[in-house]
Amino acid sequence: MGGSVRDVKSKGEVDAVVGGGSPVILHFWASWCEASKHMDQLFSHLSTDFPNAHFLRVEAEEQPEISEAYSVSAVPFFAFCKDGKTFDTLEGADPSSLANKVAKVAGSINTGEAASPASLGMAAGPAVLETVRELAKDDSSKEKSQVQPGLSAPLKNRLQQLVDSHPVMLFMKGTPEEPKCGFSRKVVDVLKEEKVKFGSFNILSDSDIREGLKKFSNWPTFPQLFCKGELLGGCDITLAMHESGELQEVFKDHGIDTIDAAKEKESGDAKGGISKSTDLSTALSSRLESLINSSPVMLFMKGKPDEPKCGFSRKVVDILQQENVHFESFDILTDEEVRQGLKVYSNWSSYPQLYIKGELIGGSDIVLEIQKSGELKKILHEKGILPAETLQDRLKKLIAAAPVMLFMKGTPDAPRCGFSSRVADALRQEGLSFESFDILSDDEVRQGLKVYSNWPTYPQLYYKSELIGGHDIVMELRNNGELKSTLSE
Repeated sequence: MGGSVRDVKSKGEVDAVVGGGSPVILHFWASWCEASKHMDQLFSHLSTDFPNAHFLRVEAEEQPEISEAYSVSAVPFFAFCKDGKTFDTLEGADPSSLANKVAKVAGSINTGEAASPASLGMAAGPAVLETVRELAKDDSSKEKSQVQPGLSAPLKNRLQQLVDSHPVMLFMKGTPEEPKCGFSRKVVDVLKEEKVKFGSFNILSDSDIREGLKKFSNWPTFPQLFCKGELLGGCDITLAMHESGELQEVFKDHGIDTIDAAKEKESGDAKGGISKSTDLSTALSSRLESLINSSPVMLFMKGKPDEPKCGFSRKVVDILQQENVHFESFDILTDEEVRQGLKVYSNWSSYPQLYIKGELIGGSDIVLEIQKSGELKKILHEKGILPAETLQDRLKKLIAAAPVMLFMKGTPDAPRCGFSSRVADALRQEGLSFESFDILSDDEVRQGLKVYSNWPTYPQLYYKSELIGGHDIVMELRNNGELKSTLSE
């Protein structure tokens, strides 16, 4: 060790160091990020102050396997390991927190007090300390503001248009003719070997797209490969799917023609004819029926729920989890007989396939569509998978929809009564974030909430699911200077 920073080039290298049990601090950085560069100066000096710990530096986008293992979604990012396990993490440029967390995992300085630049050791000279002070004041809030917000509507629309611009779309560093990183080059080579037409976007040419797509896809590194608008994965997943033949199956399942097949169609030389018999044996039919009915909700997918092997399967798993549905799954990659047989049995050519009480619901697109429309929840209730939602259940969910929840007549921007208008204005004037529900839009909620809350009039204001009161109580709290503190406890 001895107080030096080591650049690592593989996950195996990291695993070997972390597995040794000694304190390990990893800095995930990027060459384009100024905050990463500044924090790296501090990181280097801390390695001198704490010579008994390993300080490892990882270029996040060049080492996607390591970044994904530590759930890196922004840089700078630090992971703190001890006894072979991840002890803590830190996202963003926060010098004091970095020093404190290093001290906690490596031991040395007094961790009972917040670390300041002066506590970082004599090795950090005046220039570095000044840089740290400026980072603490400026870059920390700047970087965090870039990480935390969601995507703006225009950027989200632009990303969606780009993702949907080609059936197979690759977001990469550079261009297919001139890749700017080895991982992007590998994926380009794979697509060429698969003989599929694909579009590409050079993420180095547009920082908004580069950073926005990470949030849009919930995938922290590049390249990113999409098929029919769905994320397949990065370099490692694409390579693994290609080597196993899985990528060819995905393209086939989603109607992606190879360049040779497209030429055949254009020239009119495509060969027709009768396909081989699709009859299933009695034994296989019985086995498939047994699998389908082995759970009220059964998902045939690629991979497992905690390790999906394709974006389409991941999406259906996410939807079922969002709906709080218990389900069983079968990994069709582990059994070729089931994989091919179920396509015939169900007359459905792709995966995933979702079944409820033995009936095929559909694949990724259909499940997503019926979830958005509310039809999925209705099916789950009708089939007895989810208990029928009572009015009381619905009211509880509405009240708990936000920490500060206002039931009013109209909306905050278009109130339909003076009392509701004044309460909404009071909350805004106090700088309080709140959600609202227009009770004029739903008479069941309007009448039911009166009984549920034992409060006969509107508006009604709730904080953390507890009733605060109506107009008069809110106005009294505001006039006494107690409204903000009451809704912030």
